[in-house]
Amino acid sequence: MRIAVFGKSFSNEHRAWIQQVVTGLEKNGAKLFFYTGFYNRISAVIEFQDIPDLFEKHEDIRGKVDFLFSIGGDGTLLDTITLVRDSGIPLLGINLGRLGFLSSISKDKIDWAIGQLGEKKYTLDQRTLIRLETENSHFGILNYALNEITVYRKNPFSMLTIQAYINGEFLNSYWADGLIVATPTGSTAYSLSSGGPIILPGSSNFVITPIATHNLSVRPVVIPDTSVITIRVVGRNKDFYASLDSRPEVFNSSEELTLKKEAFKINLLRMEGEEFFKTIREKLMWGLDIRN
Repeated sequence: MRIAVFGKSFSNEHRAWIQQVVTGLEKNGAKLFFYTGFYNRISAVIEFQDIPDLFEKHEDIRGKVDFLFSIGGDGTLLDTITLVRDSGIPLLGINLGRLGFLSSISKDKIDWAIGQLGEKKYTLDQRTLIRLETENSHFGILNYALNEITVYRKNPFSMLTIQAYINGEFLNSYWADGLIVATPTGSTAYSLSSGGPIILPGSSNFVITPIATHNLSVRPVVIPDTSVITIRVVGRNKDFYASLDSRPEVFNSSEELTLKKEAFKINLLRMEGEEFFKTIREKLMWGLDIRN
């Protein structure tokens, strides 16, 4: 079993949990590959049975590892999709952060998850990506997102006027701080906090959610993920941001954005007993009586 491990930041309070991951994987006979920057941060305080191989880019792990562990929060896991790309390498998130929808394995389940992996008690949960196409190719070949593509204002004192089209048909003109186009995976992220609905993985939909819209009757819209979405920013604001998950770029209002489903999907590891509705109940504390 060959396991790549990715992380970004390190604090001493997380030392015991990272050591637990390393020790657990090594006890199960795993060959470890560590992201170089993360290894350099932890190597002085984490004990390794064998020195791991290091990687920095997609080519270093493609075809060489069986799984990739993300250690951190959901933001850390989102960063891994530019590493795995279309390789099909399954991802498992170890949550050292707060909420953790994508990084579903909590600190107290680390040994259990590693054991489940060793016994092959898991399924692959395929997640849809959304792709952004523009004339100037701002994001190069990494022009896709797992959660959402967001258009939002650059000027903090002025709203955007955003025109959206679905398969060439005019949908609406939004006067708002921005607009989110989310996948089912991203429906529990920024879109949810902006009033969007929760969409089940595999439901083959996108959701279009305005951010702080001035049109009070405007609500999120759910569309088939086979749709082609066109976005134009019009009006006096000449520059705006477009973000793929947590990767922003500045755009000019002369540029048209085309959004569509990506041709490949990302594989998330789902252990036996871990279910979507169970995760939603636990993370959003549904049914919890806080009066007691």
